[in-house]
Amino acid sequence: MENPVLIFGAGSLGMTALDIFQRNTVVVYGLLDDNKELHGKEFSDVSVLGETDNDGFLKLIGQKCEAFVAINDARVRKRLVKMLNERRKVQPVNAIHDTATVSGMATIGHGNLIAARVVINPLAEVGQHCILQSGVIIESQAKVGDYVQIGTGSVINSGATVEEGTFIGTGATIVSGVTIGKNARIGAGSVVIENVEAGTTVFGNPAKKL
Repeated sequence: MENPVLIFGAGSLGMTALDIFQRNTVVVYGLLDDNKELHGKEFSDVSVLGETDNDGFLKLIGQKCEAFVAINDARVRKRLVKMLNERRKVQPVNAIHDTATVSGMATIGHGNLIAARVVINPLAEVGQHCILQSGVIIESQAKVGDYVQIGTGSVINSGATVEEGTFIGTGATIVSGVTIGKNARIGAGSVVIENVEAGTTVFGNPAKKL
């Protein structure tokens, strides 16, 4: 990546993104965050410059600077991505940890955070603006939609489908062929053996609706 990156979000996810970019020798121009108490602070020699809607910094995005959105809240993440699409005509870049294994036969969209030791196997599909925490495994031919967040150590098995906006907690297992509906929530440690309806929360082994 030739251009430096401006990271939206200076919380824990922002620090993860900062670490990923620096490990990949990508220059991070700065961090933006709406928490004014963070403004002026430095993390690994990178400063929190101002708020996420600061025009002075937003105008750099495009020809001079790339953008990455590191916000846990999917609604805020979606709003910031829309703003970048509409005002700056850009898509956020991917942040892929140097220890992640991503098959050249897999398909990955824009703006994803792919953390340490993530494995994305051949013919798997990952949409846009997803968060795949450390140790996540996306098996062959599994499909992950946009704005999905998958917790540390979770496994999405072959042929499973995880639709847009789904949250999957730490250490969950989605068995082969199962479909998780849009905006569903899967509790930590759950084993999902049957389809989950959109907007539903499930938990347990086997996972049951709460």
